Amino acid sequence: MIDDDTTTAAHTRTNWAGNVTYSASRLAEPTSVDDLQRLVASTPRLTALGSRHSFNTIADTDAVQVTLTGLPPELDVDSDRRVARVAAGLTHAQVAVGLEARGWALANLASLPHISVAGAVATGTHGSGVGNASLAQSVVGLEIVRASGDVEVVGADDPRLDAHRVALGALGVVVAVRLAVEPTYRVAQTVHTGLGWDVVDAQFESIMSAGYSVSMFTGYTDDGIRQIWTKRREDRDDAVIDLAALGAVAGAEPIHPVPGSETAGVTEQGGVPGPWHERLPHFRSSFTPSAGEEIQAEYMVDAADAVPAIQALRRIGDAIAPVLFVSEIRRIAADDAWLAPSSGRDSVAFHFTFRRQTEDVAVALPLIENALAPFGPRPHWGKVAAASPERLHQVYPQLGAFAALARDLDPEGRFRNPFLDRVLG
Repeated sequence: MIDDDTTTAAHTRTNWAGNVTYSASRLAEPTSVDDLQRLVASTPRLTALGSRHSFNTIADTDAVQVTLTGLPPELDVDSDRRVARVAAGLTHAQVAVGLEARGWALANLASLPHISVAGAVATGTHGSGVGNASLAQSVVGLEIVRASGDVEVVGADDPRLDAHRVALGALGVVVAVRLAVEPTYRVAQTVHTGLGWDVVDAQFESIMSAGYSVSMFTGYTDDGIRQIWTKRREDRDDAVIDLAALGAVAGAEPIHPVPGSETAGVTEQGGVPGPWHERLPHFRSSFTPSAGEEIQAEYMVDAADAVPAIQALRRIGDAIAPVLFVSEIRRIAADDAWLAPSSGRDSVAFHFTFRRQTEDVAVALPLIENALAPFGPRPHWGKVAAASPERLHQVYPQLGAFAALARDLDPEGRFRNPFLDRVLG
């Protein structure tokens, strides 16, 4: 049995945004993999908890939650194989600093570096870039505690790896991931404001290809694209597009994606080069980007449908404007992971940051999903959505095969929770 001092009663706790109150009866905090193995083997049902940055109930349970933040913060790099072994409880910010100190880097990062590596991978989280897949694509192996309590290594040669890359916590508790790394590099970030819809319609793909990572911010109203964030690698010869010639204006001062928000927390702009991990995210790891007073949703469609999808969202722009802070548009390369929202197709992602008005958001989601319905939108696994399980199985072609694998590896449902019961059946 797990030691008493590593399992505590679960007091009232919420996710980062405060829109989900966890129902867990207990919170387990093992301090070693051995403790975790004993916990898993002796607990009928438990759910792994990451950095609490999911906006839905994917990490909730009425049984036991387990956090991995107490495990040793291990980070080891095999320079010959260009692989880093990362303890699952570490955040991307922690990993990035450790890699940079050793002269290594990840191919990409999410806009928020505060999130846990294992949680980000498990939900299909991503950054941006026409040549950059989700963060899960860099996983070349992982170590996972199965329902029996045994640790299994799923390596690069295991045909099940693509099923494990984005696994929603359904296949076990991941204790370490093995990530492909590359030599460190430098990035410069610029921000422009104001780009008309006619330019976006005519040159969307060219604009999104004009940097290693490009993001557009909008409200889908008549003011068009409010901001374009372009991140360029010093060691890459990306195509250059003159945004000023298209009508955009280079930002003279730091700009936050949400107008009126404090700019101290955004990563350096103005084209000043810096280490990869201090430019690829939108937000500095040393700052909390907001107080959590928001709810997020996100959908991915085929990149070929980007412009008509944007036009469809513009038609409902006025309807969602009262509850929308801002929407971010990004491009992501195709993934191999079964359940990655960009699996099997180059994708465009439509991210929505809503005000924390739960009832109003619940009204807005069907409007968005109906507008995008002709394009087969795939919801992000860690954000809110209105899609039914039947719809999820339609847009995620391998969800049925994944559900079968989950039943095979966890026949007693040790890792099930209401979210997985609903999604997997």
